[in-house]
Amino acid sequence: MARVALFDLDLTVLDVNSGHRWLAHEVRAGRMTWLAAAWAVGWMLRYAAGWESGLEQAYRRGAAGLAGELEATMDARVRAWFHEEIAERVRPGALEAIARHREAGDRLVLATSTSIYLARVAAEHFGFDDCVATTFEVEDGRLTGRLRSIPIGAGKTRCVEAWAESQGVRLEDCTFYTDSSTDLELLPRVGEPRVVHPDRRLNRAARARGWPVLEW
Repeated sequence: MARVALFDLDLTVLDVNSGHRWLAHEVRAGRMTWLAAAWAVGWMLRYAAGWESGLEQAYRRGAAGLAGELEATMDARVRAWFHEEIAERVRPGALEAIARHREAGDRLVLATSTSIYLARVAAEHFGFDDCVATTFEVEDGRLTGRLRSIPIGAGKTRCVEAWAESQGVRLEDCTFYTDSSTDLELLPRVGEPRVVHPDRRLNRAARARGWPVLEW
């Protein structure tokens, strides 16, 4: 049975929160007001504190604001931004872990709440084989303003389980690296949980359960 290495993206592979960077980018480009960005950051801070609904609220509102935009335009914009601002913000330890799993013949999969557009370009850049990410509803090539899947908290567990089933993979054969306590439902289900620069709640849980705590 092939083994799989699952990696969260923000603050695990990357040393930054890409969502905050994206909001600032959109404000500078004139596609978002500072007031709207501040509202989104407020919900993201709730998410960082362990409130799963925070990021979901920000994503739903953000998706609604994209209604009618060509998906290809969105994809191109995210790709350009990633290479300009994000690609170099990778943790050295993440690159080492990715290389180690690749050499072992493991499949590399991003399991992230970030958008599928960011996840895809990050997966290509860092050499991942697949990704599980937030997906958007698209009709006739345009975003509808609605989300199809949101892998946050219990939602991430469901999305990863669905991916694993579709690929014939057992979660017991997976390693999962993450920094966030919102992944506390998924972590015990994988064979090898790995905690990277954890938030306080996850750090306490990892110490109590004996999970490795890594500094990358």
